[in-house]
Amino acid sequence: MAMAASSLFTCSFREGMCSPETKTSYKNLMCNYVNLTRKQLGCYGSMYLRHPRFLHDEESMKLEQPGRDSKRNGILCRAVKTDNPPFTVGKKFELDDVIEAQQFDRDILNAIFEVAQDMEKIKKNSSGSQILKGYLMATLFYEPSTRTRLSFESAMKRLGGEVLTTENAREFSSAAKGETLEDTIRTVEGYSDIIVMRHFESGAAKKAAATAGIPVINAGDGPGQHPTQALLDVYTIEREIGKLDGIKVGLVGDLANGRTVRSLAYLLAKYKDVKIYFVSPEVVNMKDDIKDYLTSMGIEWEESADLIDVANKCDVVYQTRIQRERFGERIDLYEEARGKYIVDRRILEVMPKHAVVMHPLPRLDEITVDVDVDPRAAYFRQAKNGLYIRMALLKLLLLGW
Repeated sequence: MAMAASSLFTCSFREGMCSPETKTSYKNLMCNYVNLTRKQLGCYGSMYLRHPRFLHDEESMKLEQPGRDSKRNGILCRAVKTDNPPFTVGKKFELDDVIEAQQFDRDILNAIFEVAQDMEKIKKNSSGSQILKGYLMATLFYEPSTRTRLSFESAMKRLGGEVLTTENAREFSSAAKGETLEDTIRTVEGYSDIIVMRHFESGAAKKAAATAGIPVINAGDGPGQHPTQALLDVYTIEREIGKLDGIKVGLVGDLANGRTVRSLAYLLAKYKDVKIYFVSPEVVNMKDDIKDYLTSMGIEWEESADLIDVANKCDVVYQTRIQRERFGERIDLYEEARGKYIVDRRILEVMPKHAVVMHPLPRLDEITVDVDVDPRAAYFRQAKNGLYIRMALLKLLLLGW
């Protein structure tokens, strides 16, 4: 759809179903053009389209003809002509939400990376862009974050949008009072156009997307996934190594709890002749679901206890932090795992000249600071690439291609 229709939708419920304020609320009724084109048109079969008000049947999800009234499950929707269309959109983005790495295929990945390169040009232009002017992004973070939250907020502002933010929603939001995630999402979507959420529970992002009538981006859900990190990781690998097919990648550290390596493994499986090495203390070995998935996709993988041997073979050494917060009260297991595999000058000496060291950050002592000066240390360039990927996703989810 090249242009948005010049109409807004006003809706009213049967008497007694809701208050007068709710009847006239642009956001909460979900009958406006923005959300219909986002969440309904052409997406009947998407597992990420889950707003309960529009799940009754396929016919109920179609736009009504302008100038006509239509009742759908107790909702009266009327198209009202306006002189000025509310916004202009391009061809609809294939995804309604960004929840997990399995949503992406090679074609979508390549297209996103092209948009990210355009976003890099926008960032270098001091005047920036105003393509998202008038849009509001809510960042709802139930776990601490520096890079992810700030890069999303920077991305939105660099495109002309505004930000509503909650940094520690687990303690300083109504969640501390016992409010359910679903109720929080229903409330926040009334204030914003897109939600970026980090949560401590695996699967929370999918639950939020099933509730929301606006796009939801998973910024990390416990030990589950971190899809936007995986996108920026693959983008970084392509820019640093020059290819994605035929590469060898060593995933090192906390592979059992590392949502970044799980999402990255899913994306690497989209490419040909990739081999993945798993290097981790036994207590945090990669889980079987990822191994089984890679096997089913024809991706060769191998477990190794020798980081030097793996570093000698790989194009990418992807180091991760042993995550103290995932061990609960088992401090003994954390201490057993911590410090076993460290990227230092010895590792650099055996790495190929073209190879790179990556890390999702923050780091503790798993990469020594003297590695930073080596041109193969790509982790700060990697973090910077996160801005461009997230700018691209915000543009695509809100405006389309």
